[in-house]
Amino acid sequence: MSKVIVTGGSGKGGTAVVKDLLSHGYEVVNIDLRPPAEDRCQYIHADLTDFGQVMDTFFAGQAVPHRVDAVVHMAANPAPVGFPNPDIFRTNTLSTYHVFEAARRLQIKNIVWASSETVLGLPFDALPPYLPLDEDCPPRPESAYALSKVMGEEMARQFCRWDPELKMIGLRLSNIMEPHDYARFPSFGADPHARRWNLWGYIDARDMSQAVRRSLESDLKGAEIFIVANADTVMSRPSRELIETVYPGVELRRELETNETLLCIDKARRLLNFQPRYSWRDPKSAIG
Repeated sequence: MSKVIVTGGSGKGGTAVVKDLLSHGYEVVNIDLRPPAEDRCQYIHADLTDFGQVMDTFFAGQAVPHRVDAVVHMAANPAPVGFPNPDIFRTNTLSTYHVFEAARRLQIKNIVWASSETVLGLPFDALPPYLPLDEDCPPRPESAYALSKVMGEEMARQFCRWDPELKMIGLRLSNIMEPHDYARFPSFGADPHARRWNLWGYIDARDMSQAVRRSLESDLKGAEIFIVANADTVMSRPSRELIETVYPGVELRRELETNETLLCIDKARRLLNFQPRYSWRDPKSAIG
């Protein structure tokens, strides 16, 4: 059994990750500012913007009862709005550095963290350079939140330059959805512009957790970035029609299946064996 620290394990995405890891036999320590809604695993209260607290809680996680094997860093201000921009940038960038540095000092070599689809140019007020967007598209942060995620990706590259034995996988997560959220998806179809801000993408919390677990279990080395989204869009309209309506003239780099996501997940499929299992179109997926 492997022991994994999950930061932000009380949040929406973190809760799903904790649940999935426990169901697959992992021992989990949740480090968060607020306690979880359900007592599933060991919980330690900590402010990740304080390096002393991060080191103390990481060391506590190591010592009780044995060494930590990996870290999943989910904690962050979760969106580009709701807080002043300097606070969003400071909290996200500083906490990510502290998690990376604490792991380095404690010789934890397996790190997965939540980057974001926002680094691709959300809310796409400027036209995307091509579609579907993939990891080859240079980052285009348009908010303090997105910029903080770009800084995390660059930090990972430098940490891995310092230590070639590190594995640091950043997941550019799309908009996380839970089964109960699917009831409102049919209403999105009324206005194709309403959800253009993230190219009509989403990620089921259960598939997001699958991507995290597959990242932990992969034998990759170095810093790797993956877009993680579900295989389809939130819309009933075909993807090609959405592009022609909202983004006419944008280069389409390949033919698309009817409702195929415009957030390309080919790299995650190829290197992580990530295969989305859920879709809002399947009534069974609405069952949690």
